[in-house]
Amino acid sequence: MTSVRLPNDIKEKLQMLSISRHKSKSDIIKEALELFLKTENEEKDSYEIGKELFGRFGSGGNDVDYKTRVKDKIRAKHHSH
Repeated sequence: MTSVRLPNDIKEKLQMLSISRHKSKSDIIKEALELFLKTENEEKDSYEIGKELFGRFGSGGNDVDYKTRVKDKIRAKHHSH
């Protein structure tokens, strides 16, 4: 058996959830912990790990994406001749 001390606000929310779902507080805590452990243990692929960083620093700004800047430079080069 494991004991956990909860702050009063979480205890109150747990109590209300227990009443509304007709489940024991212990069952709700077990389900929540199982869900947490499942998501923590899922392997993430390299895209998932870095998706928030992709494109963040490479384009030099948020207003124009990289492909548009390259196209504009190519057009400018061809029109200057």
